[in-house]
Amino acid sequence: MSVSISYIGTAATILNINGVRFLTDPVFDAPQVYDMGIAKLEKTVGPSIPINELPPIDAVLLSHEDHPDNLDVTGRSLLPGRPVFTTMDGSKNLSDLPLVLGMASWDKTTVELQGQIFTITATPCEHLEGGEVVGFVLECDALGKGSNGKPNAVYFSGDTIYLPELKKLSEQWNIKIAMCCVGVATVPPFGNLTEPSKITMDGKDLAQLSKEIKAEKIVPIHFEAWSHFKQNEEALRKDLSDAAIMDKVVWLPKDGKPVTIL
Repeated sequence: MSVSISYIGTAATILNINGVRFLTDPVFDAPQVYDMGIAKLEKTVGPSIPINELPPIDAVLLSHEDHPDNLDVTGRSLLPGRPVFTTMDGSKNLSDLPLVLGMASWDKTTVELQGQIFTITATPCEHLEGGEVVGFVLECDALGKGSNGKPNAVYFSGDTIYLPELKKLSEQWNIKIAMCCVGVATVPPFGNLTEPSKITMDGKDLAQLSKEIKAEKIVPIHFEAWSHFKQNEEALRKDLSDAAIMDKVVWLPKDGKPVTIL
């Protein structure tokens, strides 16, 4: 059994589990400004792996399809022809693609990839008001089970603030790796909101969540390259150091080279 992760940018990674490659939240556009109506989102750094240099991708874990820092124009070109797991709304918006499956919180499905059966569970997220986001837990025979009889698993949080409900992960799985979106993404007041909204975790939130789900390894992602991210790597490192969990943290290099986690 082996698990490695290659960092592409934002929440885009290649998660390689026993030779099966999952692509998370594909973003491959060049730096630019996106006008979202309620805010302009500025991307300042391009992908560490250009789209034409990607290895073969077996499936896509798409936490949500309606924000360009999770799925952009270039990234959309990778969706046809391979299984895509996303939100219920996302499956409607991508209904022209036959292999897209919409999932609500705690839904489970299985998929066979390269002769291996993966069980995928959608996990709750709370992000921008009015939108749908999901995270994912992946388990398979190659990851095995712990001495407690629970399946070993890899968790990709998707974009979310801290949610107490996520404590349930430790009841069902041994979370060997937690890939968590941080960076304190914020949006200005809109709709019924009168103050700027925090829509992803900070380091303190990540520390609390990782302790509650008993994550063995923690991989922070989604904390750079965008102007609406308010916590940089230095501040994130301080939060995690203050929480005394740095021995569990794996920092992915920005050159796209794979890092073996397990």
